[in-house]
Amino acid sequence: QGETVVFVASENEILGFISCVDQIKETSFFAVQELKKMGLDVILMTGDNLQSAQLVAQKTGIEKIFSKMLPLHKAQEIKKIQNQGKKVLMAGDGINDAPALTEAFLGVAMATGSDIAIESADFTLIQGNLIGLLTALKLAKKTFKKIKQNLFWAFFYNVVAIPLAFLGFLNPMIAGLAMAFSSVSVVSNSLSLKRFKAYKE
Repeated sequence: QGETVVFVASENEILGFISCVDQIKETSFFAVQELKKMGLDVILMTGDNLQSAQLVAQKTGIEKIFSKMLPLHKAQEIKKIQNQGKKVLMAGDGINDAPALTEAFLGVAMATGSDIAIESADFTLIQGNLIGLLTALKLAKKTFKKIKQNLFWAFFYNVVAIPLAFLGFLNPMIAGLAMAFSSVSVVSNSLSLKRFKAYKE
């Protein structure tokens, strides 16, 4: 079942064993599916054995896995992927994830993780699960979209108004009004981000 068995013994006699397994968060499967919908390839890299990795992958819907990986191996695999022209987002919370978080284009740590992982990452998720990552990616995309829209309108007003002003067809008062309207439209468009809705846990 992908669990780790710890034997309990007294001198030369085995008294029994304890079976240990990491509990997968209920939101993990949903988060992985949403990441796939965004067009991202989701890969599981873990230091656990193959059986444990396969169990986690099965429950979360991840197809590609790497097991028995040392910290250096994770960083090397990320570097290999990025050398193919791809950008890697690495999410991790353990000490073993620190080198990989540093190597990745974007390192994301969990607030519930180790201090060294948090220090190595570009930003930290307060919630400590992948739902926070979905919200961060969604907000980043919307913000970038707003930036491009604002740049378009700012350039549009100037491209139209400057030639008219140069030819003497634009009244200074109208030019000032257009400039003010440009600023208002940019600010109003940016404020529409207040309607952004985060993913619910």
